[in-house]
Amino acid sequence: MNSWGTKFRLSIFGESHGKAIGIILDGVPSGISLDLEKIRQEMARRAPGKSPLSTPRNEEDDVQIVSGFFDGKTTGTPLTVMIENTDTRSKDYQPELLRPGHADFTGFCKYGESHDYRGGGHFSGRITAPLVFAGAVAKQILKEKGIFVGAHISQIGEIADTPFDKVNLDKETLLLSANQEFPVLDSRAGESMQKQILDAQRDKDSIGGMVECGVIGLPAGIGDPFFDSVESRISSMMFSIPAVKGIEFGDGFNLGSMKGSCANDAFEVVDRTVRTKTNHNGGINGGITNGMPLVFRVVIKPTPSIGKKQETVNLKTMENIEFSVQGRHDPCIVHRAVSVVEAGTAIALLDMIL
Repeated sequence: MNSWGTKFRLSIFGESHGKAIGIILDGVPSGISLDLEKIRQEMARRAPGKSPLSTPRNEEDDVQIVSGFFDGKTTGTPLTVMIENTDTRSKDYQPELLRPGHADFTGFCKYGESHDYRGGGHFSGRITAPLVFAGAVAKQILKEKGIFVGAHISQIGEIADTPFDKVNLDKETLLLSANQEFPVLDSRAGESMQKQILDAQRDKDSIGGMVECGVIGLPAGIGDPFFDSVESRISSMMFSIPAVKGIEFGDGFNLGSMKGSCANDAFEVVDRTVRTKTNHNGGINGGITNGMPLVFRVVIKPTPSIGKKQETVNLKTMENIEFSVQGRHDPCIVHRAVSVVEAGTAIALLDMIL
């Protein structure tokens, strides 16, 4: 199914090289004044632009709202958006050649010969553009509640950015990278990251990394134990982003090497408010927010489309072959994924809060 959510429900549609992609949002409260210019800015953050760090495919991602919006405000009925695909080049793709790391084989197994293989079809990262629109709407609603979502590149290759302060994360730091073309907190680390990306590109290869996301302003008590925990809902949305292969909250996998006396977050009272002295658990206890900053990281795999020769299979002849992927592709998608991670987080949180 291509639908997600219970109160803030969404359904995505479209293929990478089809006429258009889009999303239907159901459960959007009526009377919300949407800042369309802010939405355009969010869409531009995900788009490749003119950067040598990204694919030369030039899509404007011009959002066309076709329902649920009237006289500058949401109507409360389904908010439907279409984004036309204007710069496709389908001749670069051959259905019989399985691209390693892509969903060509699994898509064929599920949909048979009707599978749209062009540019990855419905599996393409192109489909994250409508998610960014939904996230931009969710962010504006959350902002009215004093809740802010922000993210930055945590790591590319072996180069790491300055991490968020999980205890004292402030709005200025959280939103610092939002207006940057290459969203990092440490510009020197960012320069080294960009060099690694260009080096990989020159080698006809690609490189992966991590994105760190934070949320401030969340009250304690959001979420449920077990199946509808904050971790479960956010993880479900994060794994809807095609390149995400792992997630950790707070200190995440490092907790496996710690003792309880270190991993536990001691409580204290500050200005008659209960908080924790540390935040190893990322602002969540028992699947429910505890009022501290919510912080997590996701792993973004290297772009699977690379110019190096790779071993694969020709489905038509059923022979083992070598080939290199043709077409226009990103040497790294981590910097473009930052806005998508923020969007998915805002969508998940709004669905729990409404």
